[in-house]
Amino acid sequence: MSIREIILSPEEAFGESRFTTSIYQKLGVKQDGDQWVRPLKRSIDARGKKIIVRVQCEVIPTAEKGPLITYTKNYPDVRHKPTVVIVGSGPAGLFAALRLMEFGIKPVILERGADVRARRRDLAAINKEHIVNPDSNYCFGEGGAGTYSDGKLYTRSKKRGDVTRIMEILVAHGAKEEILFDAHPHIGTNKLPKLIEEIRKSILEAGGEIHFNTRVTDFILTDSHISGVKTLSGETFTGEAVILATGHSARDIFELLYARKILIEQKPFALGLRVEHAQQLIDRIQYHCPVDRGHYLPASSYSLVHQAQVNGQQRGVFSFCMCPGGFIVPSATAPGEVVVNGMSPSRRDSRFANSGIVVSVDETDFKPFARYGPLAGVHFQSAIEKQACLSAGGTQVAPAQRLVDFVERKVSTSLLDTSYQPGLASVDLAAILPGFIGESLRQGFKNFGSKMKGYLTNEAQVVGVESRTSSPVRIPRDKETLEHPQVKGLFPCGEGAGYAGGIVSAAMDGERCAEAVCLKIGVNMRK
Repeated sequence: MSIREIILSPEEAFGESRFTTSIYQKLGVKQDGDQWVRPLKRSIDARGKKIIVRVQCEVIPTAEKGPLITYTKNYPDVRHKPTVVIVGSGPAGLFAALRLMEFGIKPVILERGADVRARRRDLAAINKEHIVNPDSNYCFGEGGAGTYSDGKLYTRSKKRGDVTRIMEILVAHGAKEEILFDAHPHIGTNKLPKLIEEIRKSILEAGGEIHFNTRVTDFILTDSHISGVKTLSGETFTGEAVILATGHSARDIFELLYARKILIEQKPFALGLRVEHAQQLIDRIQYHCPVDRGHYLPASSYSLVHQAQVNGQQRGVFSFCMCPGGFIVPSATAPGEVVVNGMSPSRRDSRFANSGIVVSVDETDFKPFARYGPLAGVHFQSAIEKQACLSAGGTQVAPAQRLVDFVERKVSTSLLDTSYQPGLASVDLAAILPGFIGESLRQGFKNFGSKMKGYLTNEAQVVGVESRTSSPVRIPRDKETLEHPQVKGLFPCGEGAGYAGGIVSAAMDGERCAEAVCLKIGVNMRK
C-alpha cells in the first residue's frame, strides 16, 4: 500500500466520466489490473495562474481491496427495547438515534416541525406569502436547519468524534461517495431531503419512532431527575433518558429551561449581515479567469477574517456559511422578525454567491438586556431581528444596502437583483445594527476588499440580518458523562446546547451523547 499525490486539470478532476480513468493513467496503474486506486483527498489549488487539482491516492493490491465504506445499515430490532426520548430531528438527534439503535436502544424522536416533504409547503409560504409557521420553517422540521442549507460537511472538530464514520453513514444513506475525499465536501439542499428520508426509513424499520408536528412544552421532573417530556397536545413521552437536541433557534425551550430553574448560561456568538455578489465576480477573483470559470471548475468560495478595532476593543469579523452558487433564504422562526441565511443546491449553479459576514459578540454586549439573566443574548438577538422586520415594512422583505453605500454610510437609491425571494427594501442598516457591529463590519469589508480585489463594490449588496450563527445559550453538561450537572437523565446535545457548529460536528455530538446515555443506563457497549 502506498499514498501518492497527482495533479489533474479541472476537466480531469471534475469530469465525472474522466476522473477515475485520469487518476489511473497519471499513476501508471492499469484499471482492473493488479492494483486498485482509492482517492483520499481532492483539493483545488488556485494559487497560480493555472488552476490545478491535487489528488492524494492510496494504491492497494487488488487482492487486498476492501469495501469503499465499512459502515452497514444493519440495525437490530428495537421495538421492545428500553426507550430514550430525543427532542429534535436535526443532525444531532438523528445520529443519536442511529447510534442508540446500534446498541439496542429504542429512540423516540419528537420533532416540532413537519417531515421534509410537508415542510416544503411551509417554506413556500414564507417565500411567497410572507407567512412564518413558528413550528415548521427553515430552522425547524425534519433534518433541522441543515436540511435546507448548503449541506457543508467540512468541520474542524476532528477531536470530537470520528468524521470518517459520519461521512460513511451519509454515503450508506445515499450521499455521493465523493464526500469521502473532497477537501470541502457538501451535499446540497436539493439532495439533502432524500438523504434525510433514508435515515428516517432506517430508524422506523428498526422499530424507532419519529413524531412530527409534536412540540415539547414541559419536562417531567422528579427530585432533579427527568423521566420524559410533555407536548403541546397533552401527550407524555417517557424513557430512560432525554437527549435535548433542539437546535440553536428553539427559544421556547431556552425559556422553559429557565422557567423550570434548570441551569443555562449565556454564550458568545456572532451577528451581522449576508453579502451577495455575482458568482462570476467571485470566480474571476478566486480563479483569475477573465470571463467565467468554465464548465468543470466548481463555483468558487472564500473564507475571510479580520480583527477590527472599535472603541478600543478588538472585534473578530469573519465570513460564515459561504454559499457559492447559492441563494439567500428567510430563516425567521416567528412572525415579526427578519432573519437571513444561505443555501446552495448540489450543483451550486445559481448566478449568485452569498456569505454571512458577522461580528463576534459576548456577554458584555448584552448588558442592556441583563434583566433577562442567561437569556440576555437571546433578547439581544431578537431585538435586532424585530427591528430589521419593522424597518423593511413588517413582512419577510429584508432590509438591504449596496455594499459600498453601506461602508460609506449612504442609503442606496436602488438595489440589485437578488436571490432572496421575498424581496429587498433599501434601508439604512446602521439604524438596525448596534453601532459597534456596524463599524466592525465597515472595517471588515474594507479589509476584505484589499485581500480580494473587486470584492468591495457597489455591484454587491448586504442583506440583514444574519443573526442565527450559533446558539446564544449554552446548556451545561459534565465533561465526562455529558449529563446536565443538575438534572439527572438530561443530555444537552448539538448546536442548540452550544456544543456543535454544523452538520458534521452536530452529528458527532449526537453520537457522543447516545454513547453517554448507554453508559449511564448500563448498556453493553462492546458491539
